[in-house]
Amino acid sequence: MSSLNKKTLSERDICTKFITPAIKQAGWDLDAQVREEVSFTKGRIIIRGRLVNRGKFKRADYILYHKPHIPIAIVEAKDNNCSLGDGMQQALSYAETLDIPFVYSSSGDGFLKHDRTVKKRRVERDLDLNSFPWPENLWQRHCAGKGLDQRHQKIITQDYYIDSSGKAPRYFGQG
Repeated sequence: MSSLNKKTLSERDICTKFITPAIKQAGWDLDAQVREEVSFTKGRIIIRGRLVNRGKFKRADYILYHKPHIPIAIVEAKDNNCSLGDGMQQALSYAETLDIPFVYSSSGDGFLKHDRTVKKRRVERDLDLNSFPWPENLWQRHCAGKGLDQRHQKIITQDYYIDSSGKAPRYFGQG
């Protein structure tokens, strides 16, 4: 890879060649815990007279999960002409919408980490590519930040009931 000029690579190339390997090296299961290019909104509905349009949808480059349906980290990627933190504001916005505690931005040289679980100490710091946190580390930090003991963790991590229809569970609020 030494002959490869990162500055000429697309954002997708940066993901494939640098970010995904760093996440995998940290012990994340790419099949069970990592989703890429995750769309989570269809875009705001905009009405102008009789015209109805949709605004831009939102898509996270990576969402990392403790278990299915329990997102714990989000990673926003940029090409290598950007700095490590150029995707941070976008990622923080997504993390707030999705209530995800750990936020990362990368342009392929490392990561800028933002920890939404802390309030008093430094919440952002740089990490090199080989220092991405392992899954259990993030889960324990998340639980500590939320004050979740073993009893709470058992309830939160309980698998959803899946019936044989194949339909995804939906929430029906009281109206």
